[in-house]
Amino acid sequence: MYSRQPNRILHVDGDTFFASCEVALDASLSGKPVWVGGGRRGDGIVIAANREAKRFGVHTGMACFEAKRVCAHGVLAKPQYDEYRRLSKEMFQIMEQYTPTLVPMSIDEGFLDLTMMSSHIWRDITAESYVNGLRARIQEETGLPVSAGLGRSTWMAKLATSVAKPGFVEVPPDQEREFLAEHHVSELAGVGKRRERSLQILGARTFGDVARLPSTVLKQKFGIWGQQLWLFANGQWNEPLLLEVKDRTTISSSTTLPYDEPDYEAARIFALSESTRMIGQLRREGLQAREMSLIIRFADFNESSAGHRFDHPQFRNSVINGMLEQLLDETMFTFSQPIRQIRICFSNLKPLDTQPTLWGTTDAERWGALDTAMEQLKNQWGCESILTGAQYALRHQDATHANPKPKCPFVPSREMVQKLWGRKLERLDRRHQSN
Repeated sequence: MYSRQPNRILHVDGDTFFASCEVALDASLSGKPVWVGGGRRGDGIVIAANREAKRFGVHTGMACFEAKRVCAHGVLAKPQYDEYRRLSKEMFQIMEQYTPTLVPMSIDEGFLDLTMMSSHIWRDITAESYVNGLRARIQEETGLPVSAGLGRSTWMAKLATSVAKPGFVEVPPDQEREFLAEHHVSELAGVGKRRERSLQILGARTFGDVARLPSTVLKQKFGIWGQQLWLFANGQWNEPLLLEVKDRTTISSSTTLPYDEPDYEAARIFALSESTRMIGQLRREGLQAREMSLIIRFADFNESSAGHRFDHPQFRNSVINGMLEQLLDETMFTFSQPIRQIRICFSNLKPLDTQPTLWGTTDAERWGALDTAMEQLKNQWGCESILTGAQYALRHQDATHANPKPKCPFVPSREMVQKLWGRKLERLDRRHQSN
């Protein structure tokens, strides 16, 4: 992974993203301690807190009532996931104007390739002024503060961002070993507790310790990752930025109901409605499921689970929902507690060709045409214009389901790329394959 010209990889990360989105959406919150609450009603646990709130001891994972106790004048905001997605997309659209290669990693962070900038773009400006110009533009146009780190690998760039928050840090190629020497190995993304303990056994707590170990020891203990870690600790890891769009392997939904549901038939209607939504998404993405699983969490937090493997991959509502009903019977048979949460997962996904051919000759073609027509009607008349029987029953059995709660916007980078560039993704894939 070493070349003559060091790569320059920039990592951009939103600062306290969800809380910053709330401030961007409501200017009156500027300068105030703000945290975003999760849970059923937006007042469960803190899922994001801005810097002003953190100064009072508010942190992610804290109960919202505890946050109010330590910061009485702070503001609790209920999550607005659709708005977070919109602001995220605007942020990435700005970033892609500053680089030939942008790799989104999550809703609020991404990597940019700046390797050739000094040769072809930059003239009388420095990397610092270029990146700070990007940060200022994102702040001005979206209201979102971001931090950034620049190094010659994604590992270095991400670690530099952590050091920079809030702000920007560049680590020159010839100073990486000195920069890393006193940093703890746990600061590197991908070093979990198990690897950290294994490194401590070898006497390596900092990257300086790792650099002094023989590379053969790390290779023997960790394989290729150990060699990469040794090169990184010694300032020799020079990694190009590649946009890799991997196929989806699972699609899942985990929903905590608005209140503990004692009516198992009502829970069954919800599960079938959610499954129908997920099956439609599978077909729109040209996929079908070989396996499915169901987990029910009850009010006392006990769980019951069941799964099934189809003989052949499936994409039809009747087959999948028929099996789901059997799994529901299996998971709820011996329980009497109200249902708190329902989790459905389709896995071992396989490709499915559902080109929207009018009155197609195969089931796949006919379902593809149906899905395309339904999407067009929904786009024209709204999401509630077409409902299955289960979805209609769900909307009318309880007012809490009339406006379904938006799903949390954590999505794979593959989906983010697709949303950002649409059809351009296919051309990009072919370009990388040809190289």
